Amino acid sequence: MIKIITVITLLSTVLFGCSSAPEQPADAKAEVPAENEAVENYDPNPQVPDDRQLREEGKTHIDEKGEITLKKAKTVDGNYKIGPIEMKVTDAKVMHLKPDYSLVDYFHTLTHDEEFDFVNFFVQIKNTSDQKVNFAPAAILETSEGEQITWEKDMYLDGLNKEIGPNESKAGNVGFIIEKSDLKSIEITTSDVFSGDKNKIEDAEKIKIEF
Repeated sequence: MIKIITVITLLSTVLFGCSSAPEQPADAKAEVPAENEAVENYDPNPQVPDDRQLREEGKTHIDEKGEITLKKAKTVDGNYKIGPIEMKVTDAKVMHLKPDYSLVDYFHTLTHDEEFDFVNFFVQIKNTSDQKVNFAPAAILETSEGEQITWEKDMYLDGLNKEIGPNESKAGNVGFIIEKSDLKSIEITTSDVFSGDKNKIEDAEKIKIEF
C-alpha cells in the first residue's frame, strides 16, 4: 500500500509539472466522439501498429511500424465517475509485437527484447467541471500473474496523463509491456484527481478487467 501511495503521489507531482505547459489551440480540444467513433477516429500511434481491426484472437496485422498479433481481447464497456472525471474504458487487449527495425531504439527504453507481449486498453476521459484538473487514467497496472507496472512505462504516450482543461475530453490508448501474457485479469489504479491549485478532489479508482 505504501508503494502504491508513493507512486500515485509521484505521478501527481509530474501532472502538476505539466500544468505549466502552453495551452493547446482551441481546435485541439474537440469533444471525444461517441463510443465507436472515438476508437475509429483515433489517430494511430506513431510507434505502434494500428490494432483497431484486430478482433479475432490469433490474427495478425502488419504495417510500416511492425507486426502485431492479438492474443486476448475483451470488450469492456466500463463507465466510471471519479470526481469531475468521466472515464470510459473499452477494448482491452493482450498482444504480441515485433516492431519494425526503425523503431527498435524507441522500445529499448522499455525493454531490451526485440519482440514482446503487452496489454493495452482504449480510454476516453472528460473533465465535467469548469476548472482545470490533473488526472491520469492509469497510475499503476497489476496483472493476475503478479506483475506491477507504473505509469512511467506506458508505451503509447498518448498525452492522457497531462492536465485536462475545463470540459475538455481526450481519448487514446494506454499500454504496458508484460513478461507473462496468459492473463486472467488486470487491475488499473488511476491517479487521484487534483485541482489546478494542487488540492485533491477525489481519491484514485481501482478498475478490474477480466479476460
